Amino acid sequence: MIELADRFGRVATDLRVSLTDRCNLRCTYCMPEEGLAWLPREEQLTDDEVGRLVRIGVTQLGITEVRFTGGEPLLRRGLLGIVRAAAALSPRPRLMLTTNGIGLERLAAPLRDAGLDRVNVSLDTLDPERFRALSRRDRLPDVLRGLAASAAAGLTPVKINTVLMRGINDDEAPALLRFALAHGYQLRIIEQMPLDAQHRWDRHSMVTAEEILATLEPFNLQADPVSRGTAPAETWLVPGHLDAAGEPARVGVIGSVTRPFCGDCDRTRLTADGQIRNCLFATDESDLRKLLRTGAPDQEIAEAWQIAMRGKRAGHGIDDPSFLQPARPMSAIGG
Repeated sequence: MIELADRFGRVATDLRVSLTDRCNLRCTYCMPEEGLAWLPREEQLTDDEVGRLVRIGVTQLGITEVRFTGGEPLLRRGLLGIVRAAAALSPRPRLMLTTNGIGLERLAAPLRDAGLDRVNVSLDTLDPERFRALSRRDRLPDVLRGLAASAAAGLTPVKINTVLMRGINDDEAPALLRFALAHGYQLRIIEQMPLDAQHRWDRHSMVTAEEILATLEPFNLQADPVSRGTAPAETWLVPGHLDAAGEPARVGVIGSVTRPFCGDCDRTRLTADGQIRNCLFATDESDLRKLLRTGAPDQEIAEAWQIAMRGKRAGHGIDDPSFLQPARPMSAIGG
């Protein structure tokens, strides 16, 4: 087995697979109200093509974790079959999914039966009016039911992903943490990154990790003695609380901008149209779809993937004056 190693000694073992660029929300920090120009269906990988690339990643390139993302992955009609095929691989990878939660109430149990291990659900507010304003859809009850269904199905630990925005929902961290603690979920608060389709991200209006932690001071958080390893979140224990498994409750902060963790990054990304991205903020991609559709053998595809990862930069470079935001927004890259 060959490794997906870069020039700096990092080895990618975590594969993020975008199953679609489409989404049923229109969150203001992600895309315009009218949506985006979606990928033509013929440009998207088929279910079998996704399955083949996941198999190559796991059996030939050392991938141990696969996370299905979007857009909104629950919109992918073949999702259950894709998960089932990945769960049947040997060695079996750990399988996760990041979703906005709409439709999860119906799909949580079938996903668990197909082999999914756990979910991350995006939730930026508990206020119905704010949710409607942020997402331009009135779907907060659907998300909350999806969270509950995930916990009931055993897709644990259920994690909540929250992006705080100054003057919009930056006062909600304590309420979101209380909600997560009450239900046995794990809250992850994420610094807003320059990945919006409108290219309006402004560092000065971003709520920083330091500010996030300041709002959580009343919880008397304690440093987590467990090493974060290659995980993106710095975690803290919440004294006096246990999670759904009876372990000490934790809250995480992902300071992608102000506390970058590029030196420990172990991720490789596959877009819905078959492009490999060696970094979330990469400005170029490597086309595996063409290799798939021109009859390339597995070994050739694996080698092309390996070459793509060798070109990974030391860091995302957001602080560099020459930094350029990726042309693709987050919805088209996959989280």
